[in-house]
Amino acid sequence: VQLQASGGGLVQAGGSLRLSCAASGGSFRGLATAWFRQAPGKEREFVAGVTRSGGGTSYADSVKGRFAISRDNRKNTVILQMNSLNHEDTAVYYCAADPSVIMSAMALAAQYDYWGQGTLVTVSS
Repeated sequence: VQLQASGGGLVQAGGSLRLSCAASGGSFRGLATAWFRQAPGKEREFVAGVTRSGGGTSYADSVKGRFAISRDNRKNTVILQMNSLNHEDTAVYYCAADPSVIMSAMALAAQYDYWGQGTLVTVSS
């Protein structure tokens, strides 16, 4: 499965962005999918994830109430809707997927076999 992340860009604080992760060579059905991000000089961190069934979601505390992850099986994409963005959300955002990840391990980057190339989100103050 190849993943392609898109939708990043420059946005003012308080604004919104919508990231997309498209899959080719396979389907998101049966894949746990997550978004991670990595800011300059920091380690990659979990942002949000959706379970293999698509029925469960998980969020980092820092984005709860502001970000929403969803999966569109018809379009074979996973969306990260980001609202109320602030400077601390500036990072390269990566989508990741794996058929074996369960909810309790969703935040662990090492569990994912498939990764997209990343899309840069810059939030200006």
